[in-house]
Amino acid sequence: MDKFISLTPTLYRYTLEHCTPQPEVLVELATETREKYGPLSMMQIAPEQGAFMAMLVRLMGARSAVEVGTFTGYSALCIASALPEEGTLLCCDLNEEWTSVARRYWEKAGVSYKIELRLGPALESLRSLPKEPLFDFALIDADKENYRSYYEEILQRLRANGLIVFDNVLWMGAVADPNIVDRDTVALRELNDYLVRDRRVDVVMLPIADGLTLARKR
Repeated sequence: MDKFISLTPTLYRYTLEHCTPQPEVLVELATETREKYGPLSMMQIAPEQGAFMAMLVRLMGARSAVEVGTFTGYSALCIASALPEEGTLLCCDLNEEWTSVARRYWEKAGVSYKIELRLGPALESLRSLPKEPLFDFALIDADKENYRSYYEEILQRLRANGLIVFDNVLWMGAVADPNIVDRDTVALRELNDYLVRDRRVDVVMLPIADGLTLARKR
């Protein structure tokens, strides 16, 4: 028997009300992003995603992390806040305007000393790193067509039992509709099919927000 529940707006709000409340700095960042960037603010992760990833980072005892796709810094702030004092987070993004907002809130939250921001093509930033286990935790949340390439670069730099999290893997349900064949949907669909067959990792896909896949390096 299938066991799942469809979230209504009321039930979704109920779930948020029964999580540890977001720090005020995250609320302020989300509000500014929404007011400043309107529809583009959909690129920001949902509160429960941020809380879930922070929980994972803490449970893993992660000390080093990498993020591909930073936008205005909400997810990075969640991850960096969960890292220990000596923890480090490498953020890769292209947009100086958006990440200037991020920098301001990282400073306000007192976690900027843990974060290195590299502006430029993320693949170039990743390929410039040593090919050795550098990271415990990774988030991939950028241009969908390059998800597979980001994955391959990060996986070889991830420790055993390290974790890679992919955002938007359900793509508002489009990945399950074979009639939808735009480039982003096809890229995500192919990635999802690839990950579940990749014997280097254990994978679980979760219907959180627009879908999260967790891949644990064996």
